[in-house]
Amino acid sequence: MAVFFLCLTNIFRTFVPMQAFHKIKTYLVLLLLFSSMQLEAQSMPYPARKIVQFSGVLINSADLQPIPYASITIKGSHRGTTSNSNGFFSFVAIAGETVLFRSVGFMSVSYKLSDTLSADHYSIVQSMVQDTIELTETVIYPWPTKEKFREAFVSVPIPEDDATIMRKNFDLAQIRERAKQGKMDGSMNYKNMMQDRVDRLYYSGQIAPNNLLNPFAWAQFIKKWNAHKEANKGENGENGKDYEEY
Repeated sequence: MAVFFLCLTNIFRTFVPMQAFHKIKTYLVLLLLFSSMQLEAQSMPYPARKIVQFSGVLINSADLQPIPYASITIKGSHRGTTSNSNGFFSFVAIAGETVLFRSVGFMSVSYKLSDTLSADHYSIVQSMVQDTIELTETVIYPWPTKEKFREAFVSVPIPEDDATIMRKNFDLAQIRERAKQGKMDGSMNYKNMMQDRVDRLYYSGQIAPNNLLNPFAWAQFIKKWNAHKEANKGENGENGKDYEEY
């Protein structure tokens, strides 16, 4: 800097009149002093800032349960991390910085790291208070507009009368189909199990009878068959429905 000042002084002395040169020389001296002060200030070392491994757990102040996936950032920067499913977090910070904790449904909280920490790691258990957020009422409709709702409402098929509804509900074909597709409930399974156990105990030590070869059972079955057919003929005429239809 001094060499540059001397060269610049010689140039002005050669090409500038003496009266004007003294004024310029005064400005150059002031400029030299100011530049020297700036260089000295920049050369002064900054105080050492300690790096700390900052760890901890976020908990709910109401029930002490961990707060998962909360946002932890350094105030005034984009550095930070998020808590895991157990509320634990760990990242590198600098002593003296302020850490912000944010989570949906909780009030934000800050924590300032002490600038006099001696260890290279620091741990805390940070509690957060639940925050009540009142949202505006939202009404969800299955149709986008009132006109669409009116059109769908008008086009809904309505049964003619109670008799039509009864015939549909008591249709034998549909009842049989539902019975085939339906499963046994707990009560039916229990009765079936108990009846099977009673039969085994009743015929314990002997051969259980087989009604397929029992002539008395066949005679009783044929008698009930004929009685049922005669009853159907009496109700529906000579061309009534056969038993098979039931």
